[in-house]
Amino acid sequence: MTTNFTLPRPLRRAGSLASTRTVRIVILGQAAVGKTALTVRFITKRFIGEYDPTLETIYRHELSVGGEVVRFEILDTAGQEEDALLIEEKIKWGDGFVIVYSVTDRCSFDEVMRLCFLVNHVHAASRRSSMEPPPVVIVGNKKDLEFDRMVTTEDGENLSKGLKLRFREISAREGCEETAEVFHALYRDVLQLLSCSPTSFRRRAVSKLMEKIPRIHSTSTSSSTLGPSGRSFSFSSFRDLPQD
Repeated sequence: MTTNFTLPRPLRRAGSLASTRTVRIVILGQAAVGKTALTVRFITKRFIGEYDPTLETIYRHELSVGGEVVRFEILDTAGQEEDALLIEEKIKWGDGFVIVYSVTDRCSFDEVMRLCFLVNHVHAASRRSSMEPPPVVIVGNKKDLEFDRMVTTEDGENLSKGLKLRFREISAREGCEETAEVFHALYRDVLQLLSCSPTSFRRRAVSKLMEKIPRIHSTSTSSSTLGPSGRSFSFSSFRDLPQD
C-alpha cells in the first residue's frame, strides 16, 4: 500500500531561529553499501553518481519536523577497517545510528549484527544500567538491483526482529521519500528515548578525533567548504544521476 509522504522544507536562515534541537546520527556499514548516497539523498534529494568512498564527513542539515526545528548532524563513516578506539569515539558521539547493508552483498549483511552489538557495547559502557540502548535503524539498500540480490527482504526482517530494531529496505537511487523516512523514524526514536531518559542525551564533549572530520553545511550547497585537512568539499562537486 502506498502512503502519501511530504518532505519538510529545508530552513534557509538558521540564524533567525529561536531554538533548535540537535541530533547526532552515525551511519555505519561496510564500504560501497551506499552510506553517502543515503545521506546526501536525504539532504539534497539528489543521487550521487561518483564520490570518494574513503571520504569521511559530518553533514549539518536543518529542517522542520513535526513543527520543530531540528539540526541533523550526520556522520558518514568510510566503512573501512580501522582502529577500535577510532570507531568507539564515533559511536560515543552519536545519539542514533543507521546501520546499512547492500542487498547485493551478503558480507555487508553479515556485518550488521557485529555493528549493532558494538554500538550497544560502547554506549552501555558509558551509561547507567537504567538507561535504554541508543536508537538504531537497520537499512537494506539497493533494492532496485533485484537481479543482483543476495539478501532477501525476509532475511532483513528476521534479523531486525531478532535484535528488536527498526528495519527499512530502500533504494537511495530510486527515491528520496523512503530515504527521508529512515532519518525521521530515527529522530522519533531519539525523542522517545529523550522523554524516558533525559540524562541519556547530555551533550558530550567532542573529542579531538571528531574535530578533525570535515563538516559540510547543507545551506552552502553551491560553495565549497575547506576542511581541517586542507581539502575542499561541496555538494556541487558530486556528479548527479538523472532525477526521479
